[in-house]
Amino acid sequence: MGGVADMNADGLSDGAKDLVVARNRLLGGGDSRHPRLAAEPLRQALVDLHELWLTTKGTEVGITPGSGLALVAVGGLGRREMMPYSDLDLVLLYDDVDPDRVAEVADQIWYPLWDAHIKLDHSVRTVPQALQVAAEDLTAALGMLDARHIVGDAELSNLLIGGVRSAWRTGIRSRFAELVEQARARWKRNGEVAHRAEPDLKSGRGGLRDIQLLDALAIAQLTDAMPGLGPDVPGGGLRAAHTRLLDVRTELHRVAGRSRDQLRAQDADEIGAALRIGDRFDLARTLSDAARTVVYSVDVGVRTAGNALPRRGLARLRKLPVRRPLDEGVVEHAGEVVLARDARPQRDPGLILRVAAASARTGLPMSATTLNRLAEDAPELREPWPREALNDLLVLLGAGRGTVDAVEALDRTGLWGRLFPEWGVVRDLPPRDAVHIWTVDRHLVETVARASAMSTRVARPDLLLLGALLHDLGKGRSEDHSVVGAQLATHIGQRLGLWPADVEILRVLVRYHLLLAETATRRDLGDPATIARVADALGGNRETLAILHTLSEADSLATGPGVWGEWKASLIGDLVRRADAVMSGERVPPPLVPDAAPVDEAILAKVAAGGLHVDLRAGQGRYTHLVTVVARDTPGLLSEAAGVLALHSLRVLSATLTATDDIAVDTFVVAPAFGDPPDPGLLRQELLRATRGDLDLAAALARKEDEAGARVGPYAQAQPRLIWTDAGSAGVVLLELRAEDRIGLLSRLAAALAAARADVRWAKVDTMGSVVIDTFALDLAGTDSDQRRADIEAAVLAVVPHQQPKKPAETGGDS
Repeated sequence: MGGVADMNADGLSDGAKDLVVARNRLLGGGDSRHPRLAAEPLRQALVDLHELWLTTKGTEVGITPGSGLALVAVGGLGRREMMPYSDLDLVLLYDDVDPDRVAEVADQIWYPLWDAHIKLDHSVRTVPQALQVAAEDLTAALGMLDARHIVGDAELSNLLIGGVRSAWRTGIRSRFAELVEQARARWKRNGEVAHRAEPDLKSGRGGLRDIQLLDALAIAQLTDAMPGLGPDVPGGGLRAAHTRLLDVRTELHRVAGRSRDQLRAQDADEIGAALRIGDRFDLARTLSDAARTVVYSVDVGVRTAGNALPRRGLARLRKLPVRRPLDEGVVEHAGEVVLARDARPQRDPGLILRVAAASARTGLPMSATTLNRLAEDAPELREPWPREALNDLLVLLGAGRGTVDAVEALDRTGLWGRLFPEWGVVRDLPPRDAVHIWTVDRHLVETVARASAMSTRVARPDLLLLGALLHDLGKGRSEDHSVVGAQLATHIGQRLGLWPADVEILRVLVRYHLLLAETATRRDLGDPATIARVADALGGNRETLAILHTLSEADSLATGPGVWGEWKASLIGDLVRRADAVMSGERVPPPLVPDAAPVDEAILAKVAAGGLHVDLRAGQGRYTHLVTVVARDTPGLLSEAAGVLALHSLRVLSATLTATDDIAVDTFVVAPAFGDPPDPGLLRQELLRATRGDLDLAAALARKEDEAGARVGPYAQAQPRLIWTDAGSAGVVLLELRAEDRIGLLSRLAAALAAARADVRWAKVDTMGSVVIDTFALDLAGTDSDQRRADIEAAVLAVVPHQQPKKPAETGGDS
């Protein structure tokens, strides 16, 4: 290489390959000579490096002041946000220069970059041509708003930059609707950064594109690019959120070794460690806070911009929006909830809740100016809260979907944390399992929204809504979250001014919010001791039972898809019906789902002679069916029966196993994956083949997984978990498995338990999305020991999906 002196002390010349070497050196580091750069200094170093190369090369090929040529950067380099593997977005401007000369100069810039395999997005235009493109293409216009002069004729660059911005300001009225619609389409395609397991940091809702949207609205002089969110805003506000998103994307590039916008789960721990944030859960929490701050800021910015659009024609003659009263000191103005002119927030601590309640009730957003004023001026509520403040809180919580937006706005401006200081521990706290789709704080508010639609089912809707708001507030600590949450609920109930009896009900609701779901899906409802334990835990209070029943449904619905269904509803309903009878002193009714269908004596005689019987009949629910298998009692029968059911797309919801005189009667409650169930005669034939060894169930299930496009391998996103519990009967223990589902999992588990010589009394299967919670009652009488349990665990874990071990980090030189 020749023609240009060394670019710096490291010996960089004009070749773009040297640019790549220098970039890789910046990305490597980690030793005494080249220490590893943190994310923000790395971005600045990359900006400086690329500018140095472009200015040097540009000067060499004749892009100089007064030459009629200018090189302009857009994209990451234009914004000074250069990522390790970002594309270079460049525009070569020319004016009154021979086209052949322009083409020659362009080639001298582009070809070295292409030869070095640097991704390049380039164009060659006159200023009028570039302005025309910006006028016709919204995406191009947004890109050119970031344009920045690099080298050459600065006056030419200024003509483009000034022209694009001027045209943007004057034309925003006609382009605003398209701008907003484009953003909404992008959000729909890419989802929310805050609530996706593998978010798109650039294009997802709450990502970096949204920051650029705010910048575009600010250039149009319709809103602030960095709006203030109040003095107590969590996370440091929008500027800090922007920096955090940039830092995570920077490290994502560095870890991936290429351009990437989607944060993969397997990279999260490494990125969190590199940024000194912590593990993947800490990183997810940081991203949630940043993204939700961006989302709130964009909502405010778009709304403010819409109200500030210049009016033309007859629209200019319309009357100004009227101020419609909504509550004491609260009015509607221009589609927002604002403070009345005579409101005095310094003397009115309850004003925050009245504003929020009015917003939730009407569906109108709270003005950002109003929230900022409340954050700065409103005093703390005295304890216990005045009755009016509690009533306003209940109005806010009972507003359905309006509650979600109102609480989010209060939280992003620091006001919700002022009302509930305990909220900080669960704010943006990521879920620890794949079933939950929301952060813990958002799940609580989603549960409130669900519960509000069921409030007429109970005599105390106020306690239902408060229980929904607080039920998981104890998470984020090392202790049992139900126990911690109950303590917090007691303190909060007293602070809100509840009567002592109501505080006790609230405490019990939080302490036992999982009681009904866990008991119904993992315990034997035919055992009177099971019902008695539920009644005793709730202190025999029927009102508490009714509220807890509704709260369990709202909690499940707010968790994620598939968590609440007809089968789970019937189990919990049956448990509540029987517990209510115990509390009332009435005769306890039999379970709605029988332990086993009655079997005719003639059938038993045929089975005793070596036959096999399969019966299928309608179940209690609309989509459930009862399958009864009567056969000789053999260790592999449960596995074989469950495998045949899985092959015919029957999802097992529960299994009850009984045996008398070597004859097993196994009853399965099943739900077809689609359509109607198969004929019981077909099930019998397939089960006969399996018991005789003519049907290889393992191979057949593997083929079914292949046909369904399911993951056949042993790897999963979440690590399986096993939990042992005393069943309350001599020698019987409960083994609970939490794992990712796969076709025929129950069959594989039953085979593993049979191989480990574990006698299964009954089994329940609870499927929630891609996760199952299977509970087996095992008879280990006379054989229970730590080693016995360890052997059973090893057998079970061998057949369930588990996390793939991380590969050792690859090492290599610059390339």
